[in-house]
Amino acid sequence: MPRPRVTVIGAGNVGATAAQRIGELGAAVVLVDIVEGLPQGKALDLAQAAPVVGQDVQIIGTNDYADTAGSDVIVVTSGLARQPGMSRDDLMSKNAGIVRSVVQQSVAHSQDAILVIVTNPLDAMCHVAMEASGFPRERVIGMAGVLDSARFRTFIAQELGVSVASTSAFVLGGHGDTMVPLPRYSTVGGVPITELLSAGTIERIVDRTRNGGAEIVALLKTGSAYYAPGASVAQMVDAIVGNRQMILPCAAYLQGEYGVDGLFVGVPVRLGRRGMEEVIEIELTDDERAAFDRSAAAVRELVDRLAEMAAASSTAAAPAAG
Repeated sequence: MPRPRVTVIGAGNVGATAAQRIGELGAAVVLVDIVEGLPQGKALDLAQAAPVVGQDVQIIGTNDYADTAGSDVIVVTSGLARQPGMSRDDLMSKNAGIVRSVVQQSVAHSQDAILVIVTNPLDAMCHVAMEASGFPRERVIGMAGVLDSARFRTFIAQELGVSVASTSAFVLGGHGDTMVPLPRYSTVGGVPITELLSAGTIERIVDRTRNGGAEIVALLKTGSAYYAPGASVAQMVDAIVGNRQMILPCAAYLQGEYGVDGLFVGVPVRLGRRGMEEVIEIELTDDERAAFDRSAAAVRELVDRLAEMAAASSTAAAPAAG
């Protein structure tokens, strides 16, 4: 039986780390990047790690999207990090162009693939990918909630001195400082953390989770997180290619669920071979609902801004009437 085939676009730290973990899960990996030699070199390095870790890893690096043909999953990590002097609008516009281009090139060779989007700003880039691919919502999913929940679980485990394996957590909403960690649905050994931690401690952990990425950026000085994002991507890919029907928090295109229509927002979904098999709707308190609605509104503002920039760019590029 052939191995599942997974393309990872972008051979930077997140892409290469994701490729390593996906390869060690048993999938055949194609690592793609625009920089000549970069994906080839990293793929060769990863292949040479296989004898040491006891894994028959199949991985190639390439600059040619033809080599990605027949992929079951396409992971998009390519994009720019925000540079000094670069506005958020500049970053969003440039990354939208990159995501649009790589999605169009990759899906031309893999019409049945599932897209997993990682590039920031995540929620807006999911919209770009869905439009560029023409795929149904089931086959375009954003990786954010798995990472945010992992951060939440890490801080819970550290606070209580327990194994992270005993913890579970849910984080909903957009990927950013408006995300909505849900303490009522976050447990240790099945016990809600609201029974184990004070309200003040929970609020401190929630706040640290919201700023989890920024905390790492501040410590590294240059660059951002990649080990946890890479592992989060691999878990989603494993759920899809293994048809595991796992319930994971992901950015999904909502069509009325949670009272939201036409927007990618982080919610619990069931992941399987068809991609997003189902959106899981959970009961929210009034406060949780208000926080979720605020987060969705922030995402909507981002997407609307992206549409405005695209329209302005299109108008500027149009030839003057003669």
